[in-house]
Order: sequence, then structure tokens, then C-alpha cells
Amino acid sequence: MSVLVVAAHPDDEILGCGGTMTRLVREGHEVRIAILAEGMSSRYAHREDADQHQLQHLHARAQQAADMVGAKELVLCKLPDNRLDTVPLLDVVKTVEDLVARFRPETIYTHHPGDLNVDHGVVHRAVLTATRPVSGQCVRDVYAFEVPSSTEWAFQCLGPSFRPNVFVDIADSLETKIAAMGCYDTETRKFPHPRSAEALRAIATRWGSVVGLQAVEAFELIRSVRPAVNH
Repeated sequence: MSVLVVAAHPDDEILGCGGTMTRLVREGHEVRIAILAEGMSSRYAHREDADQHQLQHLHARAQQAADMVGAKELVLCKLPDNRLDTVPLLDVVKTVEDLVARFRPETIYTHHPGDLNVDHGVVHRAVLTATRPVSGQCVRDVYAFEVPSSTEWAFQCLGPSFRPNVFVDIADSLETKIAAMGCYDTETRKFPHPRSAEALRAIATRWGSVVGLQAVEAFELIRSVRPAVNH
């Protein structure tokens, strides 16, 4: 199976489905990661003022994290960070369409539409638009993941709440997820921040308790299409 993770920023891919990616790779599936926005530049008053050395460092760390979970390829699209609402939606859609045409994934994991971060919502809509279920569409399954410090911080005020209905056992890959997140030395935080290692373990344990498992990543199935198989 070919899987594509479409994330807004460096670290979202690990926060959202780092354990699941690790498990899928171990099971023999091809996993690729596309990160649409460059990350970090929104911390400056003007995008052009961003420290290019820090951006290069962040992107190098993204590659390290991708290697750690076993991704076959990482694509950095380098769109404006936390400014995707200023980019014509069509341009974001075409970016995703190009990725789909290039990799022909059967499954996509991406952001939940109700997140606090504006880029997450844009990416979700772009993915849905780029993967319309028309004849010949290769993408059959679209899943939305949660991103700690964005999904829960919307407090259900900006859109639909995250209501997971798919749960992936990551008991054997949780520590790889934690280690991969540790690659992002500029993005991790100390407990009780949701992006701390302790909080990530607690989130996995909490979702695990919902379905009788030790550690889980939770997803909301957005769409699943099962065409007939011709013999």
C-alpha cells in the first residue's frame, strides 16, 4: 500500500501519525511525507526576515525525523508558514494534486479541519479538493489526525470537533514516535505542554484506554471508497 502524509508544518507529521507511520513501514507499506509550509518563518514580522540557517536546520531535522520513522521520501514544499490563508487555495490544491499524481497514494493522512492553526484547515480543504472521488481517483481512504496544541486548543469553536473512529495500536512504535519528535529540538516543549514527550505518551495512553489497548493514535475517517474488483 502506498501512503502519503500531508502535513502543514515540520513536526505535524510526527505529532499526528508518527507511530502509525512507523508501524506501516514495518508492515511493508511505502510511506511518504509532504510538508507544505516551510515552518518557523511566521515567528518573524516579515517572512523574508526569517533566519535561513534556522530554516535549513529545521528542514534537516525534518529529514532526520522522516528517516527515523522509515519514510521512503520527504517532500518540503516550502509555502509561507502560518500564512497559507494568504495563498490562493487553488495553488495549495495544485500542490497536493501534483503530489498525488506523482506518488499515486491509496491512503492519505492529513489535518483535522477544526484545528486552531489556520494552515491546518487550509491543508485539510486542499487535500479534500485534490482527492475528489471521481473516476480514476487513486486515493481511497482519507484520515484526519489530531495535532496536540492545535486540535484540542480550538475548544470546538472553529469547526467540527475531533471525533476519532479509527484507532491504531502503536504500543510497539510509540517510543520511535517520541524519538522522532525529539529530532525537532526547536519545536518540542517541556511538560505540561502538549508537545512534550510526557504529554504525547499520555495522549497515546488515553486513546488506548478508550479501546482497550496500551497506546494508540486516533484518527477520524473522512472518506473510504471500496470499488469493486474486476476478475
